[in-house]
Amino acid sequence: MSIDAQAVGAGMLQAVPFARTLGFEFVDATPDGEGGVSAVVRLPDSPATHNHVGGPHAGAIFTLGETASGAVVLAAFGHLLDRAVPLAVRAEIAYKRLALGTVRATARLGRPVAEVAAELAEGTRPEFPVLVEIGTEDGETTAEMTVIWTLRPPR
Repeated sequence: MSIDAQAVGAGMLQAVPFARTLGFEFVDATPDGEGGVSAVVRLPDSPATHNHVGGPHAGAIFTLGETASGAVVLAAFGHLLDRAVPLAVRAEIAYKRLALGTVRATARLGRPVAEVAAELAEGTRPEFPVLVEIGTEDGETTAEMTVIWTLRPPR
């Protein structure tokens, strides 16, 4: 599998205007391990996104993680968008410690691309997790998130 990381970032910024509003930067999208995909998205440090204790607002961190998970979905299943609409089904986040400065979200597909695509081809509506680690630029984990996605056939 070959992934054009620049196209994934541009596609996300076009499809999700809120990602532009928060100033997200798409760092990378690559094949990852056994049929998976990973993506990295950054939230630059900005007073406009700060909370009352000087770090990024919890809503900005959540949106960063969800956006990174969406970049994984686009990178993994972009070739299927003529047959399915990706939708986030549910998400859970655990804030572990205060993040200060620029924050990165690294998202990884929790199931092999081929397995999910096969379910869609069989006529089912697959669900799959995207696991997201959120942290500081120096590698300290400040939050962990799981977003469950589906590929819905067009109506």
